[in-house]
Amino acid sequence: MRDEVDELVEAWARERADLDLAPVAVFSRISRLARHLDLARREAFTAEGIESWEFDVLAALRRAGAPYELSPGRLLRETLVTSGTMTNRVDRLAARQFVERYPDPADRRGVIVRLTPEGKSAVDNAFGALLEAEAAFLSDLSAKERTQLAGLLRTLLSPFSD
Repeated sequence: MRDEVDELVEAWARERADLDLAPVAVFSRISRLARHLDLARREAFTAEGIESWEFDVLAALRRAGAPYELSPGRLLRETLVTSGTMTNRVDRLAARQFVERYPDPADRRGVIVRLTPEGKSAVDNAFGALLEAEAAFLSDLSAKERTQLAGLLRTLLSPFSD
């Protein structure tokens, strides 16, 4: 089966036969797949009435396990945004009643952000919709191929891990 990347690589090979084009064959496909995944993610979240940034914060809280709460500092590390951005996001999520703030019992100056039942429902529904969309992307691969692909991508990402 041929695709547009094959044509792109062939054109470059014709023009620059002196170069190893293997990276183009891999990363052009990853780039195209990332665009499709981003669209699917936005569609899944829009259908559930939330935005991608809302999902990121709500999902971090949900993954924390009951009682679904984190300090703002931990949320920063989980979502990779600045403190000013996180404050704005928590404010907006609190206004939607998806999260609530309360004083940190271990630090008089600190606060804890907790997922509300409405927030838990929103993130659970959005995550289900996302998984359904992502499963469709993988439907042509066998379980073994999915495992192999995950392992190969893990290897590619390992130099960027903390």
